Amino acid sequence: MAGELAEPRALALVGMPGAGKTVCARHLQRRGFFTLRFGALVVDEVRRRGWEVNPANESIVREEMRQRHGMAAMALISLPTLQAALRRHQRIVIDGLYSFSEYKLLAERLGAPLVLVAIAAPRQLRYQRLASRAERPLSAAEARERDIQEIEKLEKGGPIAMADYTLLNDQKPAELLQRLNELLRSLSFAP
Repeated sequence: MAGELAEPRALALVGMPGAGKTVCARHLQRRGFFTLRFGALVVDEVRRRGWEVNPANESIVREEMRQRHGMAAMALISLPTLQAALRRHQRIVIDGLYSFSEYKLLAERLGAPLVLVAIAAPRQLRYQRLASRAERPLSAAEARERDIQEIEKLEKGGPIAMADYTLLNDQKPAELLQRLNELLRSLSFAP
């Protein structure tokens, strides 16, 4: 397995809400990586419609996108942007690959080796983080409902199960980022 992952060009962060994907993605963006957040496609569409950004409206838009484009919707919509980024950048980061269909589409059509990195954290800790975040906070009930929706409707478990590497995020963000930096060094994944 190490041989096939020796020269990754794209890294996708996967995990449940509140696990720490965005913390990792922002860190990598600050380090100079091109970063694309799949969830931003949904939020941008909610805002374009003039709706309040909240879990209910995000769910409506996400489900409409998947009805229109299939379960690989976010990857399909983003594919031209990602392929263009690969022509301009040595390495790219995808924040929040959701469905197994998205993973399969990218593995087949991205045109570059893809490494999946799962960010994991205990559920109650994730719910605490989601409740206290400044942008789009969720109550424990909303967080649980979102977990269920993402597992049942979005195929989210597939990419997490297929992850090449898993980083545990049960301490301070600095410790997670240290683990991430160590992983990147071991993969020779530098901007």
